[in-house]
Formats: sequence, structure tokens, C-alpha cells
Amino acid sequence: MKNQIKVLRKAKGYRQEDLAAAVGVSRQTINAIENDKYNPTLELAMRLARYLGTTVEELFQLED
Repeated sequence: MKNQIKVLRKAKGYRQEDLAAAVGVSRQTINAIENDKYNPTLELAMRLARYLGTTVEELFQLED
């Protein structure tokens, strides 16, 4: 699953640490998600989308 987290995070001027603190996870978790090494739970995906001002569908895309 691909995601747009890094792009949106940088566009808003957030560091990984800022985003992690806002959604209640570690910086390492954000790093793993951004690098497609970890798929977040639905709850975390919704928190990320809400904080980044987008929808889960726009934030995450399934790979064919």
C-alpha cells in the first residue's frame, strides 16, 4: 500500500516528530509508514488523515 504522508507532512511543514506526537505514535512508526514498511491500523490511518486534512482514501492507495 502506497501513501502520501511524507508529501502532505512536508507541505504542511511538520516534522515526523510533530506528526507522531499529534497522532499518538512514535517517530519510528511514522518513518516506517512513510517508507511502506508498516501499514497502520484503520484508527491510526483515520487520525493521520484527519490531522493532515485529507481523507483516508486520498492518503492511502492500494497497489495493483
